Amino acid sequence: MVVSVKVPHHLELVMAALAAGKNVLSEWPLGNGTAEAEKMAAFASSRNLRGFVGLQARLAPPVRYLHDLIADGYVGEVLSTSVIASGPHWGATSDDRHAYLADRANGATLLSIPFGHTMDGLASVLGEFTQLNATLANRRPEVRHAGTGAAMPKNVDDQIAVTGLLESGAVASVHYRGGVTRATNFLWEINGTEGDLHVTGASGHLQFGQVTIHGARGETDELSELPVPAHYDANVPALAHARDTMAYTVAHAYVQLHADLTEGTRVMPDFAHAVRRHRFLDQVEQAAATGARQYVG
Repeated sequence: MVVSVKVPHHLELVMAALAAGKNVLSEWPLGNGTAEAEKMAAFASSRNLRGFVGLQARLAPPVRYLHDLIADGYVGEVLSTSVIASGPHWGATSDDRHAYLADRANGATLLSIPFGHTMDGLASVLGEFTQLNATLANRRPEVRHAGTGAAMPKNVDDQIAVTGLLESGAVASVHYRGGVTRATNFLWEINGTEGDLHVTGASGHLQFGQVTIHGARGETDELSELPVPAHYDANVPALAHARDTMAYTVAHAYVQLHADLTEGTRVMPDFAHAVRRHRFLDQVEQAAATGARQYVG
């Protein structure tokens, strides 16, 4: 069963499906907070059922290609990585459809959605954070309705800055901004002892999979495009015309989910993985609230 509704309804529907003996795929975030995610993961485990979560960035062809470029030593030893990105729905305007994103009580925030998806994709390529510091801020506590111009309250942070160390010892710096800028809406650099990778896109939602990779290494000074080799694309004939759409990336998650269920593999992120990602976001918030470095484990 697939659960694809607003975050506050995930718990009720996922638990009902599990109680009926169904394996479940839920959109990310799995729960409205870590406690809900833990409850769903524990119940799925107790029923010996498979629970999957739609953290599909790591399954997007460009992100899998990046993983292999790093593993094959394209940049040598990774020294640092930097991300600067934007989350379009947390900017100066909103509308009736997206108003729930402005209330942190709904669990659908800049931190949980674009930042959470992208950090999962980053971790699949470079490894997890081991320690971090963070700053969060709500720079627009009031936004305007795009249709009427009426004021709308917002209590969700629209600035996220995280620095820290990854498992490899590489330094990581990530800055997410609410809204769309006139400059950079997604840039991810990976810098190493032998080369550099430069990943760009139109949106801070890495899970959409619509990014372009450039790189240079060795004696080469100029970046050049590194097209994703064809073998990273799953066989999805119905979407062959839509390679540049979010649907094509999501289709790769479904292909992997099918393989996990029929072949016994465990590649698609599961509920236990979702709990770990929720806890990571908790540590970002804790670092920002206390000013203390958090050690991720």
